Amino acid sequence: ANKILQVITLIDWKIGDAVMALLSGGGQAEYVTVPEGCLMPAPNDMTLIQAAAIPEAWLTAFQLLHFVGKIQKGERVLIHAGASGVGMAAIQLVKLANAIPIVTAGTQEKLKATANAGAAAGFDYKNEDFSEKVLAFTQGQNILKLLKHIVQNQDEIKRQLGRRHANKILQVITLIDVWLFLPYPLFCFVLEEREVSSPQRKNVLPYFAQGASPRLQPFVDSIYPLHEIAEAHRAMEENRNIGKIVIEMPVST
Repeated sequence: ANKILQVITLIDWKIGDAVMALLSGGGQAEYVTVPEGCLMPAPNDMTLIQAAAIPEAWLTAFQLLHFVGKIQKGERVLIHAGASGVGMAAIQLVKLANAIPIVTAGTQEKLKATANAGAAAGFDYKNEDFSEKVLAFTQGQNILKLLKHIVQNQDEIKRQLGRRHANKILQVITLIDVWLFLPYPLFCFVLEEREVSSPQRKNVLPYFAQGASPRLQPFVDSIYPLHEIAEAHRAMEENRNIGKIVIEMPVST
């Protein structure tokens, strides 16, 4: 997230506009070139740090839930790794769709954060039989969607749920499904950028504005300067974060 410094043939943007963008790669840089369709306006009352936490996590969650899962009102959605950047976005998007978000996480601190984000229930997958507790919470009813944005194979998913309950899951949604669903991978490419970001721009971005109801919030766990990027990656690999880790570029002089 930053401000536009130069335009070539853009119709809807001008120099100085605060924007955020979804990139196909190379985003950890001071300057980037972005196709127009990958640009989204940064919410007016949010910092650029907050805006930077929106595009990838929220577009990933939106595509998983709507393009692949075709989420419907009243459905129960079980979100693994609910305290991750994508997980915290998914919780809010499930609620926005008038569905019921249920999460798993690895610590009580993370479960508390997911509850604050709007999760209807949360369970510790490391220290309790969460499959039994999920079924107790739903009173034995089916979980209509299982959101696995951290890629694992079907056998691992079934093992985590407990094989005796695997038949309660009617649809498993993973990042692999997004890659298969789209004509190109998740991230913006020149031929598809408008189609990829347009639904989110129309259906999600208005809810980041001050006064919106409900109001969506990006969760920023920590901010690392560029020279500490190795530590930022370690924090992510060790699952220390609740929400997004943001890399801050040095200020130009």
